[in-house]
Amino acid sequence: MTRIAVLLLTLLLPGLGRAEAVLDAIHARGVLRVGTTGDYKPFTFRNADASYVGADIDMARRLAAALGVGVAFVPTSWGHLNDDFAAGKFDIAMGGVTNLPARVALGPFSRTTFVDGKRPIVRCGDRDRFASIAAIDRPEVRVVVNPGASNEDFARANFPHAALTVYPDNVTVFDEIAQGREDVMVTDGIEVDHQAAMHKSVLCPAAVPAPFTRLEKAYWVRRDADLERLVGVWLDGEIASGGWQRTLDAALAAP
Repeated sequence: MTRIAVLLLTLLLPGLGRAEAVLDAIHARGVLRVGTTGDYKPFTFRNADASYVGADIDMARRLAAALGVGVAFVPTSWGHLNDDFAAGKFDIAMGGVTNLPARVALGPFSRTTFVDGKRPIVRCGDRDRFASIAAIDRPEVRVVVNPGASNEDFARANFPHAALTVYPDNVTVFDEIAQGREDVMVTDGIEVDHQAAMHKSVLCPAAVPAPFTRLEKAYWVRRDADLERLVGVWLDGEIASGGWQRTLDAALAAP
């Protein structure tokens, strides 16, 4: 049985009443609207020509194909993601989105695609200096963070004594550390490793013994029982086949 046949079979099972008509709207317009920030490699990145690349961008295209529709990427930001989701600007949010209680209150998440945790990225000469929260939370330490969502929340909760800068661009924020204007940023570990690889010998992961937190990445779906089930069946297939891991590995290897 093909994957699409399995998806269609899910809709035909008895007792699967629709919570909302999101899936109907997707099929009516012939397009799956995917909200994505475009600033979080390796999951999502918006190029200068407005095209998108990244592991979750490739997955979004495959999900749309499984649903038999096209795909449209809807720009959002971490600071506005929850409001844009609640306003119905897109059908699903993809691109390294963390499963958080405030988000779950607005709509369900798929199964976890990646388990991560917050870690610091620093200049390579400081990798042993900033190996704990206490070492970072000092008045002379310049902490930079992108606005909105979990990174800013973590910094404000854990570094009340540090000099905190909220920097508006999540793409160039790492250059602030590389060029010596800031000292450290605490973000998701996969982003730390990817940015360290991109800024080789300049930026490094701090030598922390373990991540400061545990977090789970997943796809955030607007509330519709059938859409949630379809995404689940499709994602189960991608994970079981190794398709998701191959896609993530390819994105991690990209510049």
